[in-house]
Amino acid sequence: MAARPQTLPAAAAPVIVGTGLALGTGAFAPLPAFAALIGALLIQIGTNFANDYYDAKSGVDSDDREGFTRVTQSGLIAPAEVRWAMIATFALSILVGTYLVYVGGLPIVVIGLASVAAGVLYAGGPYPLGSYGLGDLFVFVFFGLVAVTGTYYVQAAAAASPFPLTPPPGTLPLAAVVASLPAAALSTNILVVNNVRDLETDRAAGKRSLAVLIGYRWSRVEFLLMLGMAYTVPIVFWLVDGNLAVLAPLLTLPYAARIARTVLTRTDGTALNPALEHVGKLLAAHSALFAIGLALPGVLA
Repeated sequence: MAARPQTLPAAAAPVIVGTGLALGTGAFAPLPAFAALIGALLIQIGTNFANDYYDAKSGVDSDDREGFTRVTQSGLIAPAEVRWAMIATFALSILVGTYLVYVGGLPIVVIGLASVAAGVLYAGGPYPLGSYGLGDLFVFVFFGLVAVTGTYYVQAAAAASPFPLTPPPGTLPLAAVVASLPAAALSTNILVVNNVRDLETDRAAGKRSLAVLIGYRWSRVEFLLMLGMAYTVPIVFWLVDGNLAVLAPLLTLPYAARIARTVLTRTDGTALNPALEHVGKLLAAHSALFAIGLALPGVLA
């Protein structure tokens, strides 16, 4: 319950996209790809533990919230145990990351430590990102840009010398950055739905999420803009490369439209809790289809 498995697509999706691009360009390396996936899942779970622990400690979580049960706030698990679970999970992610550091060198040290620090600082520390309107930016950067490009990078760098101090040539192409945008956008939309649902209770608790700062209307605009980005990028890849398979994510548009209808008209947990899970499923489906489209040119060559 504390690990929140419904959020794990946000960790797996960018790794899938980065691996699909690596397959398409001939940079695929199975062991770095697998390590990146395990590391990403551990960081997501550790972040969930940190959020559960620090939100209860700060009073952000209360009996009035409409979201899924928080184990610390509800008293199901002692705060100290949740804190130790957080520490252990992040420690495991660092352990997995030692292999990725061997492959990717100093850039992976920076990315890994920044990811773990951001996971803790999202809800903890003297300036929690999620409580000062920076949560959406955190998700966009770390669960999109960093995760996709990092996954591609460790696979591409596997063919170079161990522990490079700077990225070897060709390991961070512009295509990897652009390919990261759909996962970044849809991962952010998971948080948008979460924050729209919790807007009133967050405001009462003094948590200034971006939804609290900009209100329902502009939060919904943000949701639509993120959806637009997710479906524009595959079209851009098709126009540039002529690869028709990258348009496969457009098959999920009807599902996305149904979710958007709920987000645009409802604010209650009864509707938005299922919508939250639906956005996670949309992220998983969109990313899988996009990865397949990116991979096909390399697989069929």
